[in-house]
Amino acid sequence: MSQSNAFHEAAMPLFAEMDEVVPVAGPSGKLPSYIADHRKRLRARFMEGGAAAMPDYELLELVLFRAIPRQDVKPLARRLLDTFGDFNRVVTAPPARLVSVQGVGDAVVQELKIVEASAQRMMRARVMNRAVLSSWDALLDYCHTAMAHGETEQFRILFLDRKNVLIADEQQARGTVDHVPVYPREVVKRALELNASALILVHNHPSGDPTPSEADITMTGQIQDAAQVLGITLHDHLIIGKERELSFRAEGYL
Repeated sequence: MSQSNAFHEAAMPLFAEMDEVVPVAGPSGKLPSYIADHRKRLRARFMEGGAAAMPDYELLELVLFRAIPRQDVKPLARRLLDTFGDFNRVVTAPPARLVSVQGVGDAVVQELKIVEASAQRMMRARVMNRAVLSSWDALLDYCHTAMAHGETEQFRILFLDRKNVLIADEQQARGTVDHVPVYPREVVKRALELNASALILVHNHPSGDPTPSEADITMTGQIQDAAQVLGITLHDHLIIGKERELSFRAEGYL
């Protein structure tokens, strides 16, 4: 079987039994030795040296092992990286785009989304219920993990108490590739419901460039005005790009 057609969908039972491809095990039911040995070596190297010692395609192979237990996954790992660019972009790619890659089905999508959700939850745990202004780097790391690779704009609000402790992190809206609808009245209403004393606005620019648009600046001013009337402080508005972020406070927009 050639590499170009080595992967195709098969009937998939639930969870542990899901498989993306037709098994290639021999009559004994065992993996061919070259596949079994490769997986064993890769797992051992990961346990000994950790992820830092592995290139993206090998780390991706480790993830794919669970979704495709009886097939050489290296060609699929390469195909995913060729399509999306790097490990982060593969893991955060929308399911609809993932399944457009030959060899990807529900099991692969599920494993990748589990990795994405795990990463976001761990980063979120570093900032929730903590004083945000004294853990700013951790907050930026979380925002990049959650939003930097999104293909559409999303807008989230971080709600802080009187001690600037993060008490809630909520996504308010999703939009298109260059616009997300935000309603200042709804933002302030939610802050009152949570008894929040301060806000940090965060949204991403799928283009990768975090430079604010005129609409971004206008919307931020409207939210700041509405919040001030009720004694709520707008600490910052962060725009998350692919490689860097922009702070309205640091750039003088607030």
